[in-house]
Amino acid sequence: MTYFQQAPELDVSGWLNTTTPITLEQLKGQVVLIHAFQMLCPACVSHGLPQTQAVHKLFENEKVSVIGLHTVFEHHQVMNKAALEAFVSEYRLSFPIAIDTASTQGVIPKTMHSYMLRGTPSIIVIDKQGNIRLNHFGRISDLELGNLIGQLLTEPENISSATSQDLPSKSKYPQKSQPNCDAEGCAI
Repeated sequence: MTYFQQAPELDVSGWLNTTTPITLEQLKGQVVLIHAFQMLCPACVSHGLPQTQAVHKLFENEKVSVIGLHTVFEHHQVMNKAALEAFVSEYRLSFPIAIDTASTQGVIPKTMHSYMLRGTPSIIVIDKQGNIRLNHFGRISDLELGNLIGQLLTEPENISSATSQDLPSKSKYPQKSQPNCDAEGCAI
């Protein structure tokens, strides 16, 4: 049997679109979708954020929680909280958005590092027990993502083992020294 990895708690410096901080522990019993993005990531703006907003609206009456994670690994000086607030307002994003805590030892923010994200956009899907079931970098089709969420909604809350999907390993995805952005995303 292969066990899923328990999702680490988010390490964030602030929140938008919520009056109280959110923890993954509070969300156990729900399927959680985390969309890691940057404001200046072309694929985040063209595909990832609209897809995340659509999931938020489609599943708002289901046991699905959607969280945006603004995780900045480039252009730090221009992607601050004030700029993010304006961005969220202009794009009318209504789901809660966490601001990843900056690292004191490099450019990769703390939550991005703990989830071993390879860049933005990234989608993390966590099951009802708090286990990572998908960690996907780049674009993912609406059908594939909706199918996974639907499957996880039908699972009993006491499921304890299965196989993992698309989980990165540190050795498989070495970090690059310079970020690269294209239509699919911004890699670290």
